[in-house]
Parts: sequence; C-alpha cells; structure tokens
Amino acid sequence: MAFNKSNVTHTNRKKVQVSFVIRDESERYNRSGVNSLQYDPQMNRLYTAGRDSIVRIWNCHPNKSSKDFYWQSMEHHTDWVNDVVLCCGGKYLISASSDMTVKVWNAHKGFCMSTLRTHKDYVKVLAYAKDKEQVASAGFDRAIFLWDVNTLTALTASNNTVTTSSLTGNKNSIYSLGMNPSGTVIISGSTERTLRVWDPRTCNKQMKLKGHTDNVKCIVVNTDGTQCLSASSDGTVRLWSLGQQRCISTMRIHDEGVWTLQTNEAFNTVLSSGRDRRVWITDLRNPEQRTLLCEASAPVLRLCLTPDMEHVWVATEESSIKRYPLNDRHLMMSEALATDPVRSINTVSPDLTIRGGASIRHYRILNDKRTVLTKDSESNVAVYDVLKAAKVSDLGQVDLDEEVKRRNKTVYVPNWFNVDLKTGMLTIHLAQDENDCFSAWVSAREVGLALEESEETKVNYGQLLLQALLEHWPRPFQLGDEANVDGPEGSASGGASHTPAISNGAIHRPGNEYFSVAPHTPVIFSEVGGRTLYRLLCRDAGGDTEGTLLTETVPTWVADIVVNRNLPKLIKVPFYLLPHPASGIKCVKKDRLIANDFIQIRKVIEHVYEKVLGVLDTNSFGTLSGVNGGVGASTPAGSAATPTGPSPGANSLSAGSAATPSGEKGLPGSAVSSAASMATADRQETSSIAEDKVELLCNDQILEPGMDLRTVRHFIWKSSADLVLHYRPFK
Repeated sequence: MAFNKSNVTHTNRKKVQVSFVIRDESERYNRSGVNSLQYDPQMNRLYTAGRDSIVRIWNCHPNKSSKDFYWQSMEHHTDWVNDVVLCCGGKYLISASSDMTVKVWNAHKGFCMSTLRTHKDYVKVLAYAKDKEQVASAGFDRAIFLWDVNTLTALTASNNTVTTSSLTGNKNSIYSLGMNPSGTVIISGSTERTLRVWDPRTCNKQMKLKGHTDNVKCIVVNTDGTQCLSASSDGTVRLWSLGQQRCISTMRIHDEGVWTLQTNEAFNTVLSSGRDRRVWITDLRNPEQRTLLCEASAPVLRLCLTPDMEHVWVATEESSIKRYPLNDRHLMMSEALATDPVRSINTVSPDLTIRGGASIRHYRILNDKRTVLTKDSESNVAVYDVLKAAKVSDLGQVDLDEEVKRRNKTVYVPNWFNVDLKTGMLTIHLAQDENDCFSAWVSAREVGLALEESEETKVNYGQLLLQALLEHWPRPFQLGDEANVDGPEGSASGGASHTPAISNGAIHRPGNEYFSVAPHTPVIFSEVGGRTLYRLLCRDAGGDTEGTLLTETVPTWVADIVVNRNLPKLIKVPFYLLPHPASGIKCVKKDRLIANDFIQIRKVIEHVYEKVLGVLDTNSFGTLSGVNGGVGASTPAGSAATPTGPSPGANSLSAGSAATPSGEKGLPGSAVSSAASMATADRQETSSIAEDKVELLCNDQILEPGMDLRTVRHFIWKSSADLVLHYRPFK
C-alpha cells in the first residue's frame, strides 16, 4: 500500500481525536444507503459505495446453489463514499468521500493504492473522461480538480507528488459534475442553481446556464460535448444546448426532486429517478413520450445502466440493490406511445436483488457509560460494550426505551466518549479533551474487571481502552529503560504486573491486563471537526509502515498513556459535611473537604463515625495510618504506576488530615495495598459498625453506602454548587 507522505505530515495541526468502529469482522452487506454504482461488464462485477464508508464488489453471476453475490470489500474511507468511477477498462477504481479524500484502488485485487488529500471539504462527485483517462473531482470546497489516472496509479510511498489542474469560480458547494469521454468539456452543478461550463484543456470558464430553481443534483454530457442533461431538486430534467447556451427542453417528469440520470450511448433515451422513488424512461427526441419502468421502495440515489441496455441497477436510501430488466423496453415505447404519449405500461419487478443489512438508527447510552443499546432499521435492539468494542447480545424486536429503563442503574459515570451513527454502524469518538476522555474512574471489582473478588483497584475506562486499541503498536526503547517499563518497584494496582516483550531491540508493551479488543476493529485518528489523518485495523498496528505513521499521528496525550504508562489525573469533588438539623448536634466548624469523585459514601460514614463522633479508639486504625493518598494527597498525575490503575493512594483515603488546599481537610479510609491488606477484616468490621450507627443524607434523602460522591452529586444534589452532605447518628 502506498501512502502519501503529505497525508501524515502536518504543521499547525488541530487537536487530534481518536475513534473506532464496532463492527463484524466481515461486513458482507451494505449497511445503509448506496450512493454510487459502477458495473464492469468484462468481469460481470458490480461495485457499490455508500453511507457505511465501504466499497464492495459483487459477482453478478454467482454460483446458483449459494446465491452469494458478495465478492470483496475495499475499506479505507472513514465517512460516506459519495461517488466511484471505474478507469482503465475496469482495472482501477477512483472513490470520493465525505472524509475529504479521493482514493485510488486496484479494482481487481481490492486494495487502496494512494490517497489524495487536496480537497478541503466533503468530496461529493467525480466525472470521468475515458478517452483521456482523466478524472475530475468536486465537492463542498467549491473547487474542481483534474487528475491524470495514469499518474495516480503510479504513485508509491517514495514517489507521491501529484500535480493537478484546478477549476475555480464556483460560488457554492458542488453536487454534480459531468464530462464527455474526450474531456473537451466539463460542467458543474451546485446549490447556486446554475450550470457552469469549462474547457478542461485550458481551465477557462466558458459560460453559465441558468434556469433551475433549486440544487442541481446530476449532470450527463453527450459524447461530442454539444449537449447536456441536468436533474434538479426542483423536480425537473433539463436538456441544454451548449452551442446555443440555452435550455432547449424542460421535462417535468417527477413529482419531487430528481437526483440521478442515466442515458444510452446515443443520447436519445434517459432514465431518471429521485425522491419520488419512480424510475421513468423518456425519449429525448420527443420528451412527452415516456414510460414508468418501476417504483422503488425508497428514494433512489443512483441508477446504473448496463452497456448492453438490457438491465438497470437501482440503488436507494435502503441497503438493498435491485436490478430491473429493460428487454425491449425502449422499443415498446415507440410503438405504444404513438397513441398515448404518457403511458405507464405494467411496471417490471426486479430480476436480481443483492440484499443489504440493517443499519443502526437509534442509540441510548446507559448510566454506566459503558453499555450502549441500539435499534436498527429492522427494529432489532442490540447491546454493545464500548469498553471491549464488541456487541454483547441481540435482544430482537423489543421496546428500546423499556429495555433502557430495565437495565439502567442509579450510578453516575462521567461522559468520556460520544456515539456517531452516520455510517449505520456504531462509531465511538473518545472525548476530545484528555481530561474528559480520562474522567471515568471506576472500581475494577464492581464493573466485573477485577481478577479477584476482593480486588479494590480503581481503573480508568479511557486508559484501558486506548491501551487495548493500540496493543499491537510497538515503540522503540533503549534497553536501559527496560527496568522502568511498569514504573518504580513497589507500585501496586492490585492486579498482575506486565513483563514487556523484547523483539529486535524494541519493547512491546501489552495493552492492559483485563481485556483486548477484536483485532479487526478499525481505529481512526482525525482532526477534531476536520479531516481523517489515519485509519488502520488494530491488528495492523505492528507493521513497519503502520508503526511509523502511528508515531507521527498519535497525539502526545495518548502516547503518554499507552507508551509511557502514565496515569490519568484523578477528579476531585469538594463538599461540606454538616450535622443534620434533626440530629441535635451543633456545628462548631464548617470545614470544606475534598475527595476523589469515586469515593463511596461508606467511606464518609466511617470518617463521621471515627473522627467526627469520636466513637472508635484511634488505635484500632493504627495499621492504616500510613496509607498514602485520599483527600488532597492522591497519586499525582504523571507519576509512574502499573498499566491498570493508580497506585494505592489513588483509590484510598488517608487517615487524618492530608496536605490539602487552605481550609480543606482529608477523609480517612482504607486502601488495597500490601500494607493495608493485613487490616481487611478490621476495615470490614469498622465499616459495618459505622453503617449501623450513622447515616448520611443529601437534600434530606438517605444515601446508600455503596453510592459514590459523583453519583450523589449528579442524581441527588443536582447543583453546580459544592456538594453538601448531612450526617445523623441513629438513636
């Protein structure tokens, strides 16, 4: 695979976002609407491209026993593929995408040869001059670029400089483009509602053609470049004479917008369709003579005539593609329409259907910020685990909202990712800001990740997922650094430590000790709100080329977590702890306390029982008094630790006051470490006694001991002001 160096070398780069797609290992069905079709008569193959970002190849003459049309997928785009053209007799395929790229593919072998990143916005349309092997591309950046196909197919990793001509002057986003086979004329249509005509040999503008009252969605130019057809969202098809610079015929065939046209080689018959789902055949010599071929089940996005004029392929906003027979259809017109100019002969049924798959249309993120429930176009509900990048189960046609209510728990975890359904599959964008991406600290035991039932390690969702996504990405290290791979000796996370693998002088660090993601998972690095920088599959990250590109692309804050194994910063919650008015206890001093947001209410109850009410003998906590961390003294961000979570202090509370900001005090508590584990039984007993003696309230609602501070603040406190908790001893 050839990569353009300019694709990964950027100055003044915007903030980089990390995304991934949860999908099947083999995506054998179109997941959403199909935007473009190309038919290769020599190989009897159909190429489809659409909204699921994948270009697929179909064998139109499959084995009769299997009836499996799927041949191969070509995956490299990260957004809708809007148009494709076959070049050089079907040897190469050019694709245009909303990911702002044009890609060159080996059509027979199905791999991406090069990527062109000249466009600055969505690339919507292509035009092809087969006699010159020239392709034009255009889109929302209002520019038209001309590409020599032979130059594009000769690009390599070391020779990737592309010189292209450009046509400028469009004032609006370009939706349609037409060019004749000899490449003597090129015409664009846009939201400007006009057609602009250029001579691509000189790049000079020749004329503007006005007449449409809405966006121009499709343009077809005849062989000698003297006439063209245009289709518009205004519902009309117009025939233009370029020599006369005027519209010579306006055809009001459709009830709604017309999005696609196909003509025969003689340019005397046109097939048209669009939003109204109807496919009409019109005689351009007598536009009043037309017949309805068929009516699709959804708005039609693209038509593709076979060269022998015996069939037309129809692609719609649905994922299935259908082929309709045209046998003698145009001959029937000339005879039948002699007495009935507008005639609807019995419409035909498709003689071949390439079945599509369901696309995800709706989603709900549960409170655990790990589970996502989806509903697809066939009303099936499924459960996904974002952390492991996998589908957990199919629930069938159940009520999505009811299922969410049944599964949701009263627990609050900060948002650390966003969901995107644009491709019909579940695309997860990790939060753009590293503080948000690493905000989800949870208990490994409570979320089912702990290796042992007693393990109290706190883990960070964003950290674990990034390490799993880039598990196969090796980074070179000096052998002298080997001893410090997992942090200083003695740091503990309550889990097994990793031993780095050394290969060819490089240390390969495993992802994390809890889970891996499927190796076929696509990982995408892109500029926030901008272009894709790089896409690869998890399993390919270890390749020489891929590893180099990752080194140049992965943002520093991700490498810091994945490679340097540094810990994300902990999130603190300030709060006030006061006696409840009904307790009869007078408030002597109002102290402002601060703790890690995942600290449970039972820890605060223990603090009240031991320090505030003074019930316990402080000697009973002697074994815990030396534990680090907790309020104001947690493990600092960037300190060395094991790959799976913070050191003991990051999930514990210190005994007594800690070094905190002015006016703030620390909370007591316990930690799972080699020292504190000796006092496990004592802590459990203490916790049990405390919970039997003291209760905590927020907004007069009694708090469950298993709740954490962030859950209380989100579901009960519901205010941006500092959290206020009240304690009340049981009588």
